[in-house]
Amino acid sequence: MSSICIFSAQYLPHMGGVENYTYNLARYLIKRGDKVVVVTSRTDDLPETEIVEDILVVRMPCLNLMNGRYPVLLPGKSFFQLNKKLKKYKFDLVLVNTRFYLHSVYGAAFAKKRKIRCGMIEHGTTHMTVHNKVGDFLERIVESALTFLDKRLCREFYGVSNACGEWLQHFGILSSGTLYNAVDLEKIQTIQEKEGRDFRKEYHIPENATVIGFTGRLLKEKGLYQLIESVQVLRREGYDPYLLMAGDGDEKEGIEKLSDDHIIPVGRLAFEEVIALLQQTDIFCLPSDSEGFPTSVLEAVACRCFVITTETGGAKELITGKEYGCILPDNRVERITDALRESLQDPETRRKVTDAAYERLEKYYTWKTTAEKVHDLAQGKRI
Repeated sequence: MSSICIFSAQYLPHMGGVENYTYNLARYLIKRGDKVVVVTSRTDDLPETEIVEDILVVRMPCLNLMNGRYPVLLPGKSFFQLNKKLKKYKFDLVLVNTRFYLHSVYGAAFAKKRKIRCGMIEHGTTHMTVHNKVGDFLERIVESALTFLDKRLCREFYGVSNACGEWLQHFGILSSGTLYNAVDLEKIQTIQEKEGRDFRKEYHIPENATVIGFTGRLLKEKGLYQLIESVQVLRREGYDPYLLMAGDGDEKEGIEKLSDDHIIPVGRLAFEEVIALLQQTDIFCLPSDSEGFPTSVLEAVACRCFVITTETGGAKELITGKEYGCILPDNRVERITDALRESLQDPETRRKVTDAAYERLEKYYTWKTTAEKVHDLAQGKRI
């Protein structure tokens, strides 16, 4: 049995890929017999410490900037009291999610001061963006400064995909290995066995109609507006697809303004509802500008959706060729439209491809596999 501390600037109930990665990794480490503490930011009116599903969650005080997208650690009386409690634990390993938070620097410093093995996990393949030239310029200055400190404090860096590991080279960092983002197939299968929400009936979608799905945060960098425009082009050509978009985020109002009886934002969903939506989806499309290894793609494959996504990030490591799905070189409207049109025209090939992708997912991308790698790190091994 090992004791592992995971620093993650954001955590549940805040929704996102890093948050889900932290939660699932912690859950599977506990399942195999390890102890896990998650240190995060107190962005909501939640207790400073509590045990959730056998995971001890410690929430540090913070300034909640950018509507929760960028919490900034706030030292003070509460911070030092919580830090004192953390010192009492004997951790075998500290994992730190992402480089560009002050919270991450704190996690790496915490480990170094106590001479605990530390690994920092990269989740992206490009710089964070606020879609503003001045804001992006300032963000890169902050990111560079924090990464400089990270490199001084931590010697081991990992990616949630090989692509994330390659991105680290941009900062002069050599990746120590890959701790893949993964999926909980057992949980998904259990949900699928139950009767879930019927989105087709709820939104009056004909039984034989093709449903295109998107699940994730509603952000510009996800390529949502290009996806909507592509569906509009196809409808003008005489095709009749329905686009269901699940999630919440900065572009919620903008997406809702473009909605109609075929372009349907369904809001933020519970995990069980996400799986129900994906079960009723024929084609899953995630035309992002940037990704690490998107959980939404893994979940879509687990629900046997045909996946269309961009080559940014780790999805191309699962979808290594046309026999597993469709990888686009970019998210231009013409690219997305062509891929959707081709898949709409050939449902039989779609079915064969989804079966092959599922088999590959089952073999390589499960939380059990990733948790075993992390356990080995806690035991002093290399991966």
